[in-house]
Amino acid sequence: MSHRVEGICSVEHCTDRTRCVLSKDQRSCKCAIGFYDDRCDKNAHIKVMCSKDYIAIRAIEDFFKYHNVLLESLHLPNKSCRAQRTVIKGVPYYMSRISRDQYLSCGGKPLEKNVTHISYSLSLMSDPQVSGNIIRDPVIKMDFTCIYPYVRRVSLSFPVIPFSSEMVMRVDELDATIQMMLYKDHTYTKAYTSAPTIELRDKVFVEVTVTEPADFFLLRVNECWATQFAEPHTKEGSVHNLIVDGCVSDQTVSFLNATDGQSGHNGESSTVRYSFDMFRFTASPHDLYLHCTVQLCEPDDHKSCAVNCNSISKREAMRADPSQGLLSYGPIRIEMPNRPQSSILTTVVLPVAGVWTVGFFLIILITVAKAGSRRLAQMEEH
Repeated sequence: MSHRVEGICSVEHCTDRTRCVLSKDQRSCKCAIGFYDDRCDKNAHIKVMCSKDYIAIRAIEDFFKYHNVLLESLHLPNKSCRAQRTVIKGVPYYMSRISRDQYLSCGGKPLEKNVTHISYSLSLMSDPQVSGNIIRDPVIKMDFTCIYPYVRRVSLSFPVIPFSSEMVMRVDELDATIQMMLYKDHTYTKAYTSAPTIELRDKVFVEVTVTEPADFFLLRVNECWATQFAEPHTKEGSVHNLIVDGCVSDQTVSFLNATDGQSGHNGESSTVRYSFDMFRFTASPHDLYLHCTVQLCEPDDHKSCAVNCNSISKREAMRADPSQGLLSYGPIRIEMPNRPQSSILTTVVLPVAGVWTVGFFLIILITVAKAGSRRLAQMEEH
């Protein structure tokens, strides 16, 4: 996001380089993005909001009044898309907000797409204030961009198996990359590099983390569930919930500390780790796909990421917020060992056969013994 205001500030008061920028000849200065006034000591609190449903930009009313910009002169490239005045927590703002469907009709620039992202770029600008045949007050232009993950469906003649899941979320003006991976044990040092094959009841170790910017945002896992098919919201096949509203739904799920592998919590750092016992669905296919919805919170906003699981009534429902996203991972294969039936023969059939064999020889010995006794008795009689 950038904005341009034609005009200068007071050079003698331009001492803070983070708020004002001097010209090369040191004779003029301009306020840095987000600041205004002769001393550049006032913050306009410019904020860009990129929701799944709308795109918006706002700044405090005083910023526009300082530059003699009237509300009715503010608009997007298409002048029919005007700004509005709104009051938030007692502070008046001028804001332009449109749905993503209105983007092109309001004069948005051609969409920019690459393999992973799609960008929406707009400008909020003011009409020049004409007095006679001159213009004295500056014209304001704020260029802003919303970047969204670009999701495409591709059909191939062979399967593509991802062994990590990654997405980009935008919070205010900052992009964040979140990754979900499975690890081989509780140390979280060796991630699976091929499709995981895990035995029933073995621990599955999951990590969801903000990889960029590292250790900045707080991360909360809101929901996690397993499906039989890759589509997270498919109505086909079975579904099993692991985490609901940030709380444990499956009794084998445990949150782990991101540093020492001990018991941990959800929503307290930029990494969430948890484990669960491997299972399979009763009906085939037996492969699992794991899906998690995540929420990002700014570092000073611990309350939004806090989870209270003391009772169902106190659980916070997942809110529709621009800083939420979905990660999917799979397939996770179940190891179904083909144990030979000889083990059963060894433990059951062979002992029984042995008993019958021993019994058979005992019967022969008894018969032979009785026959011998009869012969001896007959010889003694003679």
